[in-house]
Amino acid sequence: METRVLSRYNRISARKARLVANEIRGFSFPEAIDILKAVPRKASKILIKTLYSAAANAKYSNPDVRENNLYIKKVVVDEGPTMKRFRPRARGRASRIRKRTSTIEIILSDEN
Repeated sequence: METRVLSRYNRISARKARLVANEIRGFSFPEAIDILKAVPRKASKILIKTLYSAAANAKYSNPDVRENNLYIKKVVVDEGPTMKRFRPRARGRASRIRKRTSTIEIILSDEN
């Protein structure tokens, strides 16, 4: 049984979130949580929340499933929409600031 969760419009660039997501790919659910708690990055908190949501979805769809049996089958971090802002610069000019967002997809499975 597979469970899919999608977290959209996260205020972190996809490149930064991928660095943390690559660390947990293929691990079991409890091991991944322990790894993310030890990583001192903003993306780790976002991924922890997404992982807990995926586990709750798995528990809701199949109440007999145990969290210890779940493992991360797939982690995908894609770019989301970019917010464009402008900052005043010298001599009456303006420069663009791109505030990037990301979309995180996690698939948990209990089958090997």
